[in-house]
This record gives sequence, structure tokens and C-alpha cells, in this order.
Amino acid sequence: MPGMTKTFCYSLLTLAIIEAVTLQSAFAAESDLRNEQSLVVTADTSDDSTSDPARAYTVPATRAGTKLNLTQRDIPQSVSVLTRQRIKDQNLQNLGDALANVTGISASQNDSERVDFYSRGFYINNYTYDDIPSTQTGAWNFGETDSDTAIYERIDIVRGSTGLMTGTGNPGAAINMIRKKADSKTFAGDLSASYGSWDNQRYVADLSGPLNDSGTLRGRVVTGYQDQDSWVDRYHKRKKFLYATVAADLTDNTTLELGYDYQSRNTDGPTWGGLPLWYSNGSKIHYDRSDNPSANWTHYNILSRKVFANLTTNFDNGWQVRVNGTHTESDFDSKLLYMTGYPDQTTGIFNSNGYGYAGWYKGLRTQTAVDAYATGPFEMFGRQHQLVAGVDYSRQRNRYLYSTSILSPAEIGDWNSWSGDVAEPDWPAWALSSEDTIRQKAGYAAARFSLTDPLSLIAGARYTQYSAHGTLADTEKNNITPYGGLVYDINENYSAFASYTSIFQPQTYRDQQGNYLKPVTGKDYEAGIKGDWDNGDITASLSVFRIEQENLGQVQSNRYVNNSSENAYKSSKGVVSRGVDFEINGAVTDNLKLTFGATRYVAKDADGDRTNPYMPQTSLKLFTSYTLPMLSDLTVGGGINWQNRTYKEAINPAGETERVYQGSYPLVNLFARYQVTRELSVQGNVKNLFDREYNTNPAGGVAFNEPANYSVSFNYSF
Repeated sequence: MPGMTKTFCYSLLTLAIIEAVTLQSAFAAESDLRNEQSLVVTADTSDDSTSDPARAYTVPATRAGTKLNLTQRDIPQSVSVLTRQRIKDQNLQNLGDALANVTGISASQNDSERVDFYSRGFYINNYTYDDIPSTQTGAWNFGETDSDTAIYERIDIVRGSTGLMTGTGNPGAAINMIRKKADSKTFAGDLSASYGSWDNQRYVADLSGPLNDSGTLRGRVVTGYQDQDSWVDRYHKRKKFLYATVAADLTDNTTLELGYDYQSRNTDGPTWGGLPLWYSNGSKIHYDRSDNPSANWTHYNILSRKVFANLTTNFDNGWQVRVNGTHTESDFDSKLLYMTGYPDQTTGIFNSNGYGYAGWYKGLRTQTAVDAYATGPFEMFGRQHQLVAGVDYSRQRNRYLYSTSILSPAEIGDWNSWSGDVAEPDWPAWALSSEDTIRQKAGYAAARFSLTDPLSLIAGARYTQYSAHGTLADTEKNNITPYGGLVYDINENYSAFASYTSIFQPQTYRDQQGNYLKPVTGKDYEAGIKGDWDNGDITASLSVFRIEQENLGQVQSNRYVNNSSENAYKSSKGVVSRGVDFEINGAVTDNLKLTFGATRYVAKDADGDRTNPYMPQTSLKLFTSYTLPMLSDLTVGGGINWQNRTYKEAINPAGETERVYQGSYPLVNLFARYQVTRELSVQGNVKNLFDREYNTNPAGGVAFNEPANYSVSFNYSF
């Protein structure tokens, strides 16, 4: 199977190169054609954001949450959409940048390479690609949040529990990346080049068009290269990616899509965790934003290859059948250095408890997944309803190796003048950290029943067979995940909704008898009101929610599994999160587009203590885009992100627990774009306009955010 996969990857890559050459030849004859002249031939319009400028920040329908093709008003959960236009306006170059600007989502930047995202108090570990789930773990970084946004048409976010479609996971949110499609029957393209602070250079080409005279065979290539330094000393990153897809209309009703996604990231001087907080005398250490705790020999390299296929058949009666499949191979190689302890303020030498922890890690993850479903209308009791039913299968294999070494305080030297100039250790032999195989088999179904003209009910369930076998676990669990929601159309603009959704997450903890604990469950109760205007050009939602987590593993003091050295756990009440969020998004007028979101929640554990206090419980996010009526070629805009005060608890040099606070802060961003000609535009972006400084690693250590910075990009469309 691996050999077949590699052969397929190389064949598809060759096809992409041939396509690019063919399209370049066609360019001379068709350079006057614009991208808006392209004909979208893909029948599944839910995966394509409209090209109408008035809808630039919204889409008419989405399959988020249930795979039923619905307007946002008809979905009884909180949904946000990041369209291609908004990604461009805000210059959101990777998935992490995008998520940091989504309503209700907050980031914890652990170090230069790892960023964790939270929603409603819970860590987000559900990432799907064209509706196929892929679970992320916080312990190992395969670059999911650094995935380049140039290959995506849009990003859908569902807040709350999403077990109906994703199976396992946490009840915070699920992220669905919708890839660009080969949907153009005329040759079209976008070429962009940008330059910004810290010598950040980025080049992207997006080419699409027909591969035969009739346009029944189409192709698209998106490729790019980025090279950048950083405000952090000795940090350098190179990224390159290639995305190629072809679409073939096998019949008038059936389309086959094949694709390949290659992404490579090589980083020198990556940080690992944060900088130490205190000197040994208890005084705070004051750092420059450019300080880098890593050594000169450190690196973090990630390589990801995906092949995917999609077969879609549309029937005359409105039904559609889709089969999606993907195979992913990802690996990383990282040499890292983490500093811990308390240095002397005068000499800079760490105390006897301080040291440098050097780690060389390698990881390989392969995932194969298939999802097949049918969806369409049906009649019952004289009314029209909708149904979706499907099955999916996924297998994920993980293997992690490590080699570690300790650097003594003498080897580290004077921390006050640290420059990363320390000898690379003689690495011990490789050891196995973990190796496991995780499988999920599932069947799911959901129906939207039209009970009366204004009232509809969505009811569904998912049955999942889960198994994990390896060094960390040897367990099998079956779970039924229910879903229910009511939507009542108050009038042509407003709807009220209420829903119950759920999700589960298997555990590797065991009780005293050696039995694995039941999965952690997340139950989400949500109600609110939604609205849309101007045929969905602008949408709004206001919701209140309560999430209850149960069966959370809790360690039992002085209790062990079958009299071994393994700590025993018991199931206990978990986190309860309750709150409210609001969002308005879209075209307010023909010239003004905006998105504004506000979230407030309180999450506490069974003892009544605040959960994840290093994450903000209140956040506001605003972004606007305005085209000047008197100068229609000029578009200006900007926004502000604000969050409230957070804190973490850390052990100070006296051995006492101390709260370390990060005050509330706003971040202001600006952009302007000028359409020089019909084809050429120039755009400038400024991030963190007022140069606010804060700690991006609230969970531990000190790590600084990016200072005020700029970028200028040139885009040529044809």
C-alpha cells in the first residue's frame, strides 16, 4: 500500500507539472480573461463560496455540523465562516492566523512552533479536511495549524460538540478546511508576491483551467514559497507547498476529483516552551522581545503529503451520493532545547536545580480515511424533509522516537548573556516513546423534519466503534452520539433555535482493577436566535450555551493498577462551561463589509475552580472592509481583537505557588488595497499597529508576541 501511494503521489505531481506548462502556453492567447468569467461546474455548491462581491464574507449555505446543505439560520449551533476574501483582506497566511481571528476561539502559543486553540474553555483537537476528520494532539506537532491557507477556499467553524460528524474529540469546536477545486472552464490565475517585516518574502501562484476542449476535464495548481526571519534572534523559517487537483465529469451527473497536497516547513532556531520567569532571588527576569532560549543547533522540520479523491453523483430527484477518501503521511524531525530553573541575577548561572533539557524527536503519522454518504429530500405526511446517512472508516498510526540529554548549569553558562552558543550533546541511542494504531468505524444519520411551515427538527445519531492498540493503550469502545435541534422561523429574517449535541473522547487511564475508564463525554446545550438579510449577504447569531463534561479521569492518591507502579484513576465530574456568544458577519452595505464577534464564558471544574485560567473568558473581535464610493479602486479596513486578563500558577524560587497575570490587551490591525488596473492590485497590511506587548505562552514561561509589523503584496489576476 505505501508503494502504491507514493507512485500515485508522483504520478499526480507529474500531471500537475504538465498542467502548469499547458496553462502557461494558453496564457498568451487568453490573458484578457478574468477569474469571474469562470463557470463553476461542481454540483455541490456547499463547498464553493460565491464569487458575488456582496457575499464576500458569507456563503449561501454550508454543510457544517450535519452535512445537510443548510443556511446558517437553519443550523441549530453557532457557526462561523472565513471566506477566501476575508483571508485575503486580513492577510491570514496560515491556519493559525485564521483561527486567531475567529469569534470565540483563543490561542495559546506554547513556543515558536506549537500553538493550541481553545473554544468555550476546551482544547480544540478536531480538524477536518473536506469533512474528513483528523485528530490533533497537543503533545506532538505535525504542523496542522501552520497549514497554508492559499490552498483553501474557505474555513468553517462549528462551536460546541460536533460528535455527529467527527466522532471523538473535545466539546469546544471543530474546524473544517474546504480545499479549492478545479471548477473553471476557462484559464484563470492569481500570482502574488509579498514582502514584509523581518525579510518575510512570500510567492504564491494559483492557476486553473480546462485540460480538454469541452472543459469536462479541469485542473488547478496552487504552489508557493515563503522565506522569513523573525523578531526572535537566530530564528529562520522556509516553507514551500504544492497543491494540485483535477476534476473529471465522468457523466453529466458524476464528477471525480483527485488531488495532492504537499507542504514542507524547515525552521532553524525554534523555541521550546518559554523563558524562565524568575531569578533565584525571586525578582522577575526582564527580557527583550528578541531573546531566544534555543541553541544554535536546534531545528524543527515538518513534511506532510496528502492524496485525496472525491466521487460525487447527483440524481434528478435532488439526491446526492459522495465518497471521499484520503491518505496522509506526516513526519517531523526536531532538535530542541528547553531551559528550566532559576539563574543567579548577578552571575547568570542557574542554581543546582536548573538545567537545559535537550531533546531530539522524530515522529511519523499515517492516516487513511474513507467517508461515504447520501443526502437528499424526501416526502412524509405531505411535507418535504431532508436526510443524510453515511458511513466512515479511519485508521491512524503513530510512531515517536526520542533521544534526550541534560545540559548542566556550567555548560549553559551566563544566562544573562545567552547567545545559543553551546555544544550539541552526544545524543544517546534512539528510544521508542510510543507507537499505536487508532481505528474508528462509524455509521451516522440525520434528518431535518419540517414539522410545520415555521418549525423544523433536526435529529440524528452516530454509532462509533473505536479501538486503540499500542504502547499507550489497548482498548476498544463503542459509543452512540445523539444530536437534536429545533429551529423556529419567527419571520423572514429571524429564527430561534435550541439544540443538544454531544461528543466523546476515549481515555488511556485505568482503575485499580486494570479496566480502562469510560470515555470522557461532552454534552452541549445551546439556544439562541439567528438572522440573515439581503438573501444571506449578512448573517447574525446570538446564543447561550452550557457544556457538561463527564467521566473525566482523576488520579487516586496512593492507589495503583493491579499493585503495579502505574497510578490508578477514577471517573469524576468534569468541567462545566456556560456562556454566551454573538456574531454578525457580511455586507452591511454595498461598500461596507464587517465581522464582529463577542464571547463570554465561565468554565469551572468539579471543585469550582476556574479551568484553563490562562485562556481569556471574554473576547471581542472586529474587522471591517470599506470601498470608498468616490474612489472605487481603493478599499481600506482594519480591526481590533481584545481579550480580558488571564493568569497562570507557577512555582517561584521560594517554592510557593504564585499567580502570574497577563493583563487585558487590544491588538489593532489595518489594511488598504488599491486596484491599479483590472488585473493588478497592491495591498498593504499592518499588524499590531500600536505595538502592544504580551506573553503568548500563558500556560508556562515567557514568550512574546510579534511587534508591530507590515507587509506589502502585489497580486495579478487573469
